Amino acid sequence: MNIKDSVVVVTGAASGIGRAMARRFAADGAGTVVVADLDGDGAAAVAREIGGRAETLDVTDEDAQLAMINRTEAEWGPIELWCGNAGVASNGGLELDNKAWEFNWQVNVMAHVITGRHMIPRWVERGSGHFLITASAAGLLTNLGTAPYAVTKHGAVALAEWIAITHGDDGVRVSCLCPQGVRTPMTEADGEMAIEVVKAMGMIEPEEVADCVAAGIANDDFLILPHPEVSRYEQRRTGDRQRWLSGMRKLQATLSR
Repeated sequence: MNIKDSVVVVTGAASGIGRAMARRFAADGAGTVVVADLDGDGAAAVAREIGGRAETLDVTDEDAQLAMINRTEAEWGPIELWCGNAGVASNGGLELDNKAWEFNWQVNVMAHVITGRHMIPRWVERGSGHFLITASAAGLLTNLGTAPYAVTKHGAVALAEWIAITHGDDGVRVSCLCPQGVRTPMTEADGEMAIEVVKAMGMIEPEEVADCVAAGIANDDFLILPHPEVSRYEQRRTGDRQRWLSGMRKLQATLSR
């Protein structure tokens, strides 16, 4: 995909990876970058910086998503790239209540379902369109200390694969972004096992992720891995799952000391 002059939407774009992607797309000559976030003030600040358009958006609200899609296309033209980047994580496991699990499910999976429900028919009709879903290395592997995040990010990867298989011959391109540790507001806390895991494996900056995204989208890559070693880890996991599980338990025990 060629970003130049394209209409691009980035959700979760007030900070972190989303902000870095919005900046990168603007620098690469996108026609319009819609900076969408639940944090409206943060989105407005990024939009002012890059000359984009700010939208206050709860990605779990289907009516709000559809209204923003219609508004954007009426004013700026067809959306050619949608980056579903908004995400949440609840630290903990099975003890977390249903409300925490549902929150992760709605943001990390259903928000993408909503986008696909309304954007994919338009892309199929036009014969082109690109959908980037920000999952996580946790969606290919797992993440210690945060069961809802690991489970729902696996769901995000599965959804991206399903869309790519089902609509890839209709002109719909799909990319699944699976970074490991990135220095964002989500990884600023100390002491939580889920965060200590990614810190131990090495953190990169959001701008590095945005560079990988730009290259991946230009090549129409499905899997975008800012941490190349994740591919090797996934191969080990699928090649000998029993050994991989044992290794993960050892890592968990080390971090729990």
